Amino acid sequence: MADVLTSEQILEAAQDVLRRFGPAKATVVDVARALGVSHGSVYRHFPSKAALREAVTQRWLDRAHAAVTQAAAAPGPGPVRLRHWLVTLFDAKRHKALDDPELFATYSALVNETSGVVAEHINLLVAEIAGILADGIAAGEFAPTDDVRKLAKAVLHATARFHDPACAHEWSHPDVEDEFDAVCALVLRGLAARP
Repeated sequence: MADVLTSEQILEAAQDVLRRFGPAKATVVDVARALGVSHGSVYRHFPSKAALREAVTQRWLDRAHAAVTQAAAAPGPGPVRLRHWLVTLFDAKRHKALDDPELFATYSALVNETSGVVAEHINLLVAEIAGILADGIAAGEFAPTDDVRKLAKAVLHATARFHDPACAHEWSHPDVEDEFDAVCALVLRGLAARP
């Protein structure tokens, strides 16, 4: 099996091992054992435990974010696109947290260890918001700004309660949808072009 072992197989096994043992106890040897190979076979694909954990985290973030990236590219007016993007981001994060809380907790712990992966993810989020804002500004839907990226970061921070894993415990609250709608409306009013 070592001859045909792929990075994807290793990442899938690593996810299973992390789910079973948790991030504190899961080892590369556990991943290799789950695959029926030597730990050296795993190290040929990932040079260290840290590299494997970063790759697992990146894969999880990429999969969780696929629909959000599609929302960023959707056509339509800037305010509609931005609201749709925020809704999609909140839904993606909330489903990950509520549908599989054990795995979400595992990945939340990994995210705290992999600051480079997290920084890249945040940069992607900011870039997607900035693209929507730039299009909306060009169309006269959003007020002009000297720094679209700074404005995009502000939008991300203003809505953090609805996508930051540290706030996941609040996402099942009965009023969370109303609170999300109120924050979105406030953000969109603040961004609107003035007559």
